[in-house]
Amino acid sequence: MNASAQAAAGAAFTALPLTPATLDNLTQLGYTAMTAIQAASLPLALAGQDLIAQASTGSGKTVAFGLPLVEKLDPAQWQAQALVLCPTRELADQVTAEIRKLARAVGNLKVVTLCGGVALRGQTLSLEHGTHVVVGTPGRILDHLERGSLSLDAVRTLVLDEADRMLDMGFFDDIAKVVRRCPAQRQTLLFSATYPDGIAQLAAQFMRQPQTVKVRAQHDAGKIRQVWVEVGEGERLHAVSQVLNHFRPESTLAFCNTKQQCRDLVAVLQAQGFSALALYGELEQRERDQVLVQFANRSCSVLVATDVAARGIDIAQLGCVVNVDVTPDPEVHVHRIGRTGRGDAEGLAVTLASLDEMGSVGRIEQLQGRETRWTPLAELTAASREPLRAPMATLQIVGGRKEKIRAGDVLGALTGEAGFAKEQIGKINVNEFSTYVAVERGIARQAEARLSAGRIKGRSVKVRLL
Repeated sequence: MNASAQAAAGAAFTALPLTPATLDNLTQLGYTAMTAIQAASLPLALAGQDLIAQASTGSGKTVAFGLPLVEKLDPAQWQAQALVLCPTRELADQVTAEIRKLARAVGNLKVVTLCGGVALRGQTLSLEHGTHVVVGTPGRILDHLERGSLSLDAVRTLVLDEADRMLDMGFFDDIAKVVRRCPAQRQTLLFSATYPDGIAQLAAQFMRQPQTVKVRAQHDAGKIRQVWVEVGEGERLHAVSQVLNHFRPESTLAFCNTKQQCRDLVAVLQAQGFSALALYGELEQRERDQVLVQFANRSCSVLVATDVAARGIDIAQLGCVVNVDVTPDPEVHVHRIGRTGRGDAEGLAVTLASLDEMGSVGRIEQLQGRETRWTPLAELTAASREPLRAPMATLQIVGGRKEKIRAGDVLGALTGEAGFAKEQIGKINVNEFSTYVAVERGIARQAEARLSAGRIKGRSVKVRLL
């Protein structure tokens, strides 16, 4: 069965068979009307059906699988009753946070995140005290299963989130091993933005008569302004800086089809004075975390990424998307540009295309149901002579949650002894072993020196400017 969801988007959650406590909690969270993917998948998932749902990041899919998962939990049973597999630690953290919010209606529930790049010992200790929901990456979940620190015998709901991306990352065998450790009598919910062959293989092996729902990714034409620019192959990278200098967006996500193109573009942009960083497959988790923190806290104004690397990252208030290369898959194009123009904001999407890519442009036109309007590159002139610099810079402090550092401690040190105004300090991210704080670019060196010379929680700390 295929369900089409466009018509039902906007329906109220009260139309679903949910408890009054869950409906109250959804209202408190500000969730009143369902998104398209929620309207299509929730009635089926709540009825206990296995489900294959095609939906992108930012479409509300975490609620689409989180609600059915939470509704089935028994707070009195301290065993893993639900398992969510995710491709990356960032996505696992986002999913964990969302499930915790949804679970408020049920009572005292514990959600544990199990991902690589974090010490095993802390995770093992947490599991010893029992849990209700486990969210994690396939490799680390498998690690705990093999060590005997995790049992999936009580799992009632299994979720494969961003399944296509997990397959892109080569996780098929790990997923298969994990799924075989779950009870046969369970519900399996698979969410994916695209539908590669491996998805059908997963469904055939591990799902029982799954229902399929597909939400066609489309955007309100009035909310995202699309600009198309024809370029010669040799001028493509410099055309990106022309676009940025003309429109001057505060934050830009630039998509390249290859890792090499990412590296080349970042080198060109940095040489021209832009605050630009790259995100692609080979980065270590620590480097990836640092790049994402800097982009989210406005220390980096241009993030250059491949589609695979950028998946699962939900960036609020993204001013502009630049397609440095046209993607051959028209649905990927729609997912890319849907990163901007979220909520009430208006977005800008600029696509650079050479003559060789016009076939791909035609497929995108067909999917969007409208013709492309072209802007000559020569019309994109610099709006200012100043280079487009990010307003903030990031300081990394060695020490995080393990040392019991809190955001308030860092803010206190900067506004107290160090003598800076609260308005000069931006976002503060406290990770397990590191803390990142955004400060106004003009005071960054001074703040680094004063924090290094001062104390946080009575202790001197190592600080460096990223």
